[in-house]
Amino acid sequence: MNRRSFLRNSVLGTAGLTALGSLATTAAVAGVAKAPIKLTILHTNDVHSRIEPFPEGSGQWAGMGGAARRAALIKEIRAKEANVLLLDSGDVFQGTPYFNFFGGELEYKLMSQMGYDATTLGNHDFDNGLEGLQRQLPHANFPFLIANYDFSKTALAGRFQPYKVFEKQGVRIGVFGLGIELAGLVSERNFGETVYLDPVETARKMVTQLRGPERCDLVICLSHLGYKFDNSPNKIHDLKLAAEVAGIDLILGGHTHTFLEKPEAIEGPGGHKTLINQVGWSGINLGRLDYEFAPGSKRPGLAGAAVVPVRDVC
Repeated sequence: MNRRSFLRNSVLGTAGLTALGSLATTAAVAGVAKAPIKLTILHTNDVHSRIEPFPEGSGQWAGMGGAARRAALIKEIRAKEANVLLLDSGDVFQGTPYFNFFGGELEYKLMSQMGYDATTLGNHDFDNGLEGLQRQLPHANFPFLIANYDFSKTALAGRFQPYKVFEKQGVRIGVFGLGIELAGLVSERNFGETVYLDPVETARKMVTQLRGPERCDLVICLSHLGYKFDNSPNKIHDLKLAAEVAGIDLILGGHTHTFLEKPEAIEGPGGHKTLINQVGWSGINLGRLDYEFAPGSKRPGLAGAAVVPVRDVC
């Protein structure tokens, strides 16, 4: 090979190596970009002041539940997963002497230590009235999301948010709350001039806001409406909400203490499918749903769901 040919081949070879290196870098970047974004949602409902595990002699629940065990389980999951949301669907209060003695202070302090991201309000959270609820709010460092209670004429005006948007690795998750009608369940003196708003219409407004201006990739409803009511066909519950409101991806329910082995899919308007989940009561179980979001479109897909018993994990 003469000098001219050698130089020409060397230049082409170098260019080829540079191009290959560039392609490899691009492929590596593309490989990272193609990896789905993972989100783990943990949730509870109707914990009802169950601070300690059920004692021996409590039948099938003996030895289950307890705040310390739940905290250890949550910590263990967070150590393994990068993106976690911890949510609750109301009725934090009432059910053990801890509430009778401390009025909810301990419950909110423990939830704060566990790092709850949000909760909604259940009917039993009004058991000490609006003033009793107000006294405990300073102990909670997480937001209360409730869109269909109007507190504007009460001492709790401006204390709660209808929704909140969380962002995890660029994925936007919109969470809003709905509560059950308090009249007939709660003494009128305990909720005062709180106005109950239609949950279906409220949910539609929330979806419009979260899907539109807030640009959310996943919409979650924290519901204390109840899973279903066979004897009250006109009462709004989670199954009816999912069937009548398009755009909710996940309803995390409460109130009826329903044990679902897996999320239930309901087809709503336009063919949109909503998942409903609820995990019993008293902190016996921790619900877990693992989502994966496709790159680019950030379209959510459920990768796994589990009901995790809260036992001795410490």
